[in-house]
Amino acid sequence: MDQFNLGPTDWVTAGLFVLILMLLIRSFMLSSKLKRLRKSYTQFMQGTGVEELENVIINIKQRLDAQEEGHSKLKQSVQSIGETLKNKKGNIGIHRYNAFAERGSDLSFSIAVVNDGEDGMVLSGIHGREQTFVYAKPVKDGKSQYPLTPEELEAISLASRQGS
Repeated sequence: MDQFNLGPTDWVTAGLFVLILMLLIRSFMLSSKLKRLRKSYTQFMQGTGVEELENVIINIKQRLDAQEEGHSKLKQSVQSIGETLKNKKGNIGIHRYNAFAERGSDLSFSIAVVNDGEDGMVLSGIHGREQTFVYAKPVKDGKSQYPLTPEELEAISLASRQGS
């Protein structure tokens, strides 16, 4: 029965054997995971070498730079169009009135066609019993080199409010 009597060195040997067996199993598991990871990496990088990947990145950078330049030009164009729109002669104000208070009706008129800076013109039609006289006056900054009537100033004011 002395054969089954284990000494301290036998226990150490048995412990080391179990430890080696556990490390071997762990090594096989890690090897399997590494193999799967390598396979995934190979599939991902298949057909793309480092040089090709560098060219792709350079191409993307060049396209991004071109888009930024195009965006900048587009922004400038929009600002230019905005400035042009401010100078359009599209704000119209119409003021009708009775030029002769004692008779007639509101058949006389003043029409202002100005831009946002109050540059443009004002047309006035004075309606009488026998005839109508039409006057045109240039307008710059809401004023004219010719005297403006209160009705013409009202038409300019109406047109300016339309633009705001």
